Amino acid sequence: MCGIVGVVAQRNVTGILIEGLKRLEYRGYDSAGVAILNAQQEIEVCKRAGKVANVEQALTEHPLKGFLGIAHTRWATHGVPNEANAHPHFSRDAATGDKRISVVHNGIIENYAQLKKELIAQGYAFVSDTDTEVVAHYIHKLVSQGKNVLAAVKEATAQFKGAYALGVIDAQEPHTLIAARSGSPLVIGVGIEENFIASDTLALRQVTDRFIYLEEGDIAELSIRGYVIYDRHGKKVIREVVQVKGDEGNADKGGHEHYMYKEIYEQPAVLAKTLEGRIDQTTVLDTLFTPAEKNILKSIQSIHIIACGTSYHAGMIAKHWIEDIAEIPCGVDIASEYRYRKVLIGKNTLFLSISQSGETADTLAALRARKDQYSAALTVCNVDSSSLVRESDMKLLTHAGPEIGVASTKAFTTQLAALQVFALYLAQLKGMDTKKIAQWVNALNQLPELSRQVLVLNNTLQDVAKQFANKHHALFLGRGAMYPVAKEGALKLKEISYIHAEAYAAGELKHGPLALVDEDMPVIAVAPNNELLEKLKSNLQEVKARGGKLFVFADKDVDFDHNAEGVTVIPLPHVPDNLVPIVYTIPLQLLSYHVAVIRGTDVDKPRNLAKSVTVE
Repeated sequence: MCGIVGVVAQRNVTGILIEGLKRLEYRGYDSAGVAILNAQQEIEVCKRAGKVANVEQALTEHPLKGFLGIAHTRWATHGVPNEANAHPHFSRDAATGDKRISVVHNGIIENYAQLKKELIAQGYAFVSDTDTEVVAHYIHKLVSQGKNVLAAVKEATAQFKGAYALGVIDAQEPHTLIAARSGSPLVIGVGIEENFIASDTLALRQVTDRFIYLEEGDIAELSIRGYVIYDRHGKKVIREVVQVKGDEGNADKGGHEHYMYKEIYEQPAVLAKTLEGRIDQTTVLDTLFTPAEKNILKSIQSIHIIACGTSYHAGMIAKHWIEDIAEIPCGVDIASEYRYRKVLIGKNTLFLSISQSGETADTLAALRARKDQYSAALTVCNVDSSSLVRESDMKLLTHAGPEIGVASTKAFTTQLAALQVFALYLAQLKGMDTKKIAQWVNALNQLPELSRQVLVLNNTLQDVAKQFANKHHALFLGRGAMYPVAKEGALKLKEISYIHAEAYAAGELKHGPLALVDEDMPVIAVAPNNELLEKLKSNLQEVKARGGKLFVFADKDVDFDHNAEGVTVIPLPHVPDNLVPIVYTIPLQLLSYHVAVIRGTDVDKPRNLAKSVTVE
């Protein structure tokens, strides 16, 4: 979601801040801004609604220069997206009217209304609708009492309830940058006589490859000389400096028009990478987990999967695999709902979280709230340095690489590949049917090639997409493990094309959704050649009989009337049953992409959405 960049250096920091914001644009945002402490020790602020380019243009016309600064891309929570609500926020000295404290903030201060009431009573004026302005004024109140900015941030954060990552500067401490983290990710970038903060390492890869991942409750004081970190108890601590390796080029568009398009086409390679070193021709390799982890997993009698959004859909599919191949009861919960209900946790139950970023606020909060009630916590995640990985007992990494497009594509399919490997590993530990395991593993080895084959449908799907250009609603249907695939297809279409789309288990059509079906309602069905096919065909006849326009993603061997009026069949290669949810997802992604392009939406940064959801 929101992005933070901060720099303290011996050179002008404006360019570093703007470049950092550009690198964070993929997270989703609706306004941006910078605050610079100039040579006269005055904080100058430039912020604009809309894109980072608007701030960059304003700075071209009226340059700001200084050795200390903070910057932000905001995704609106409190207050509409406008210049007044954009970050950085500031607090002025009552006597001089000068900006004294400036703040950037990710997260939500839940008790801001009460704090705001107190601050207004003390004479502070508010010019925005945000919770963040409370942070600036509260810190200002404390420095006005004679505290230095570090002490003020420590005391202020003790009063805040909710989640925050903060970057703070004080005009009277021109060589100090303060960072604080609770519930929202923040890293320190380590340089030579300059140091940085950011909400994502990607923002700073142009200036450093050395990072410190702040932990829950950490507060850090940065200067050109170095940094000091304090834990939640106020004790000085040493955090590991991690050198982040990898090709920055992975985060560019690679010649494609959009990141999402590039990431769809990367799936054969990243699926191969996710499987590499984990399976041979017939088994999952024993090295997937350590001996100690293996002993824990041997004793697991049930699994709770906790996730949000696309990752939740991956969990719904994984439930089918885990119960089918490993014969272990498995429940799946949306993290934001799980947190607020009574949960019955049986003996030897595994907490399994799924997240692309590893920073999803609701999933993290669920782990922290209930971890002690489970035998162990495992996370399936794409980011090894993330909070979920660090706070879980075990990890199973996907290898999708950087995913910049807000609508998840390769992160989803690599999650599915990793989750199927995990289900097979559990089956092996439980001594399940080795012949069936071997069949599944042999099929997994075909996955990269099968995913390449469905990408050949790109031109066909580009033509099909034209029939969606003027539609306002769409219905997706699937049965069994294909129902969550349909849900994911509907999510992709609504995310990036702004067409209202929903998914139903096809057998539920007659329980309500048929009322919506007419010639203006395209109905998309996923129809692999499996034991539910004939029942699905009957469901589709119900749609056809009511004048609905059918778009059927079907196994090429399935007997569908390709020439029937109102029916468009997209033939897919024959796919082993255990791979169908993964392979059939890819053409749904391509369809959504081409519909969005035709409709002229912002494919990589759809309105109102964010890549990493770090607030409730």
